[in-house]
Amino acid sequence: MDATTELADLLEGKGSRRYGLSDVNQLQHALQAALLAEQAGCNAALITASLLHDIGHMVHNLGENPAEEGVDDRHEELGRAYLAALFGPDVTEPVRLHVPAKRYLCATEADYFARLSPDSVLSLKLQGGPMSADEVAKFRASPHAAAAVQLRRFDEAAKIANLQTPPVVHFLPYVRACLRG
Repeated sequence: MDATTELADLLEGKGSRRYGLSDVNQLQHALQAALLAEQAGCNAALITASLLHDIGHMVHNLGENPAEEGVDDRHEELGRAYLAALFGPDVTEPVRLHVPAKRYLCATEADYFARLSPDSVLSLKLQGGPMSADEVAKFRASPHAAAAVQLRRFDEAAKIANLQTPPVVHFLPYVRACLRG
């Protein structure tokens, strides 16, 4: 089985899990995020990262919503680790940094916290809350900070019940274009 088929099977198989406290499941959330990236004219790497940003939720055995149990599943790190054998940093770093991007935006945009979904508010507490000034400076210095912030914005917007999206297969050409050698 090739890598794109394996990723598609994972998304379609474990993607039926509930996505936190929202009205969409993991697959719907992934497809909506990828669609938003595609509609924004993003490159293949950011579309791929948007599709796969929450893959870490699908490769652990902590249940559908560990945050409700007071557990930070560190899905951003699990996702990066899972994807690192297949993709370079243009895909894996926005995945790893999409949680720090939430913390960053909460620290730097006065109205961002108010726009978070209930599940993002819950997980934010477990993830360390808004960044300190030192953390903000360190985050901004990352070469992938801008992509991570863009991904974060897609992530927050990708929670619309019953939104029609293309299927996973539609996004696989972007995924294939980003695969290592």
